Amino acid sequence: MSMDIILITGMSGSGKSVALHALEDAGYYCVDNLPPELLIPFVKLEEQHQERRLAIAIDVRSANSLHLLPEQMGLLSNMGMTVKSVFLDANSDTLQRRYSESRRKHPLSGGDKPQSDKALIETIGLERELLADLRDRAHIIDTSLLRSAQLQTYIKTLVSAPSAQLTLVFESFGFKRGIPTDADYVFDVRMLPNPHYESALRPLTGRDEPVQAYLRQSEAFLQMQMQIEGFLMHWIPAIERDHRSYVTVAIGCTGGQHRSVFMVEQLAQSFGARWLTLKRHRELDAI
Repeated sequence: MSMDIILITGMSGSGKSVALHALEDAGYYCVDNLPPELLIPFVKLEEQHQERRLAIAIDVRSANSLHLLPEQMGLLSNMGMTVKSVFLDANSDTLQRRYSESRRKHPLSGGDKPQSDKALIETIGLERELLADLRDRAHIIDTSLLRSAQLQTYIKTLVSAPSAQLTLVFESFGFKRGIPTDADYVFDVRMLPNPHYESALRPLTGRDEPVQAYLRQSEAFLQMQMQIEGFLMHWIPAIERDHRSYVTVAIGCTGGQHRSVFMVEQLAQSFGARWLTLKRHRELDAI
């Protein structure tokens, strides 16, 4: 019997509990902090219990056995299981702030005394090193600027998508709030005509027809779209042959409201006929 398995890994404080709650709401049987060496036995046990959808969180608390995960995931695939790996990340400043606000201790910190800011940053850096291989093998979601509701929506959209050899994620963002760390490719469209300077278009977004009509009239916009499509069309087949499951393409403008949003809409439409595509609008989704 084939099972749908979501493996949640990532940095401590990046939102794994929120992700598990979203998956539980979506009908998954969820388990937190499962040691990697128990992954195969646990799946076999749940297979006997007729569970069809599992969500399993594994993190740095199992540091001594994390190296087993790639092999375990391969075994699950050979058993006919559908396995999706999601890595939740956030920048170090955000993680440090979250720990300071919650007054929780990092799982890698030793002793009972509160951790200094310097020691916490060093611990976060160590955790990144320990999880680097898992991050490279997973679909990454940067939660630095996401509210809990946004992360829940992203997780539910991701897991509801049908299984495919390669999934393309197109994400718009505003440079004034930083570049998403989950992006495989980043394209800057700030040099294109800006609808923000048109009073009638300023309150609208790249999803609205007046903004889209304005940008379609721009030769520069059409040329940029053609060049991005040409680059991706050339290289994505090679990425697919390398057995990658996800590629995230981030498009940024100043505020993440007009130009990048419409570019994402156009790219998702262009590539949707050949690959499974998902859309995210970081700044608009936060409203």
